[in-house]
Amino acid sequence: MQRPADGIHLDTSLGYALKEASSALRAAMEDALRPLGMTITHYSCLELLAQRPGMSGSELARGAFVTRQSMHVLLQTLERDGAVERPAEDAVGKALPARLTDRGRASLAVATIAVRDVERRMLGELTAGEQRQVLGALQRMARSLRADTTAGDAAAASD
Repeated sequence: MQRPADGIHLDTSLGYALKEASSALRAAMEDALRPLGMTITHYSCLELLAQRPGMSGSELARGAFVTRQSMHVLLQTLERDGAVERPAEDAVGKALPARLTDRGRASLAVATIAVRDVERRMLGELTAGEQRQVLGALQRMARSLRADTTAGDAAAASD
């Protein structure tokens, strides 16, 4: 069965290659984090809190690309395990800001070594210049897709 001339050709599709690389990265990160008792979302949450202390559950969910409900469950687990702390109650109408504990920072330090190793393997065949080019291209692609979504949302709202 032949594909239409205007179909997606997997061998040359940037979107397919990006998805393939993303899947390989996810699998490698899962393999690296599993022995540490972590998931990618767990690691992402700790990393986000290390870089941006005081983020709310909603902000963490957006940063880790998961639902608010999933992040809420994870934060409860991290809090119970002593990796994260949040105030007992919110300041009127404010979300509960989360912060890493010493235990959370120690867990993150070990996980960061594993994640850096995965990233080093992923980038091993690229020069520093190629890495900068790929990063810039990926950032522009994401901006383009977000701009299209924002424009589409605005158009739909004006209908």
